[in-house]
Amino acid sequence: METSSLGRRLATRFVAGETLDGALAVGRALNAEGITVTLDHLGESVTSLEEAAAARDVYLRTLTAIHDSGIQANVSLKLTQFGLDFSFEQCLSNVGQLVERAAGLNSFVRVDMESSAYTDRTLELVETLHARHGAVGVVIQSYLHRSKQDVEKLCTRGIRVRLCKGAYLEPHAVAFAAKSEVDRSFVELMRLLLEKGDYPAIATHDAALIEQTKAYAAQRKLPSDAFEFQMLYGIRRDLQRKLVAEGYRLRLYVPFGRAWYPYYMRRLAERPANVFFMVRNLFRQ
Repeated sequence: METSSLGRRLATRFVAGETLDGALAVGRALNAEGITVTLDHLGESVTSLEEAAAARDVYLRTLTAIHDSGIQANVSLKLTQFGLDFSFEQCLSNVGQLVERAAGLNSFVRVDMESSAYTDRTLELVETLHARHGAVGVVIQSYLHRSKQDVEKLCTRGIRVRLCKGAYLEPHAVAFAAKSEVDRSFVELMRLLLEKGDYPAIATHDAALIEQTKAYAAQRKLPSDAFEFQMLYGIRRDLQRKLVAEGYRLRLYVPFGRAWYPYYMRRLAERPANVFFMVRNLFRQ
């Protein structure tokens, strides 16, 4: 797959190359279109603390390169890539070095949310680092039953939230199963974030949810710089162009690195519906 023509097509459509230079080039091109980015170095669930330290160092170089190049970008990461499965304290130290660097460069670190098994530890780590340095936010998934309580707490503490639906296959005891329930939760949390959140990020490719967000922001007479939409690189370019043309802020989640094949396989394995989503967008303009 990694050497086939189809594999390379997948990689170039949804991943900004294997190198940091390639990711920066994509970021520069997107900036020219009025779009900001968040760079994600592919890789998660490392097998040792040494690998976690190596991931930390890549991200430190990425933050410095973003600053030196003048690109409008920040970074996103997964805690399992920083050693969470081995040591909470070492993971905290690794991510803490990154957040401290980001604060010094007037940048920002977004901690992605993984499966529900990691939710409590993720929030604990983010809250700890936010209290120390600021410059860090987190992702909340609307399909979890607990998310409203989490959003309310994060808003109270002034921690920035990216809201998404959620892509992991979760048991019904912790997550909504029906799309209608997930969407209903998304709208409720979106409204809460637009009312009380600190520069929330509304992350969805769902045109109906985007329109509801725009309508609620207009109802509350929010300025265009009070929040941003977020999407994945290579997905729904039609919607991306439309949002920018309408004057909304848009940030794309741009992955890069050699681990693109495992990245896709995990996404597809986590939820079978993701297969159809990715294939549909591969052939969509």
